[in-house]
Amino acid sequence: MGEKSIQKKEYIVDKARDVFARKGFRAVTMKDVVEECDISRGGLYLYFNSTRELFEAVLEKEADKQDETVTQELKEAKTASDVMAVFLKEQKKELLRKKDSLAIATYEFYFESQGPKKDNRIKKQFDDEVKVLEYTIKGGVENGEFNADDPKAMARSIAMVLEGMRITACSMGITEEMINSQFLMIMKNLIKEG
Repeated sequence: MGEKSIQKKEYIVDKARDVFARKGFRAVTMKDVVEECDISRGGLYLYFNSTRELFEAVLEKEADKQDETVTQELKEAKTASDVMAVFLKEQKKELLRKKDSLAIATYEFYFESQGPKKDNRIKKQFDDEVKVLEYTIKGGVENGEFNADDPKAMARSIAMVLEGMRITACSMGITEEMINSQFLMIMKNLIKEG
């Protein structure tokens, strides 16, 4: 694929992201994307065969962008508490993101998906969160910052709380105060007193 084709495909993915953020996954048609991009139907089908394929490209780009942001911030973290603070800060940012969030579209996509469960990005995100949290908690326990008898169970519990907060943000709405109180509870359970 030439440079111009790569740029065109990126443009389509960016514009499609806006459509999915506005309408969710189920309501979006290829016609919506054609209109948003101001391209021909054939021009869109050169790159993507379906809204499903297009949404997968959007999710892939989102994951790459988020990984870049977190990696950059983690370079500055010196302790397990710093790593946990960066992690929770990014979660909070995403939970409070209302205008251009892909959360509803993502849940719609996976609830309707007939594909194999192993390809489920929500599950992958959850499993990745558990791994990062477990690694961070183990490090905090080893250096005396955190108190956790079972770092993996603690990591899984935190990931479940976060997933519940994501669903709450989509279904009922969530406030910064609600997020802060949950994060404070998480940190109180982790931080070693004394």
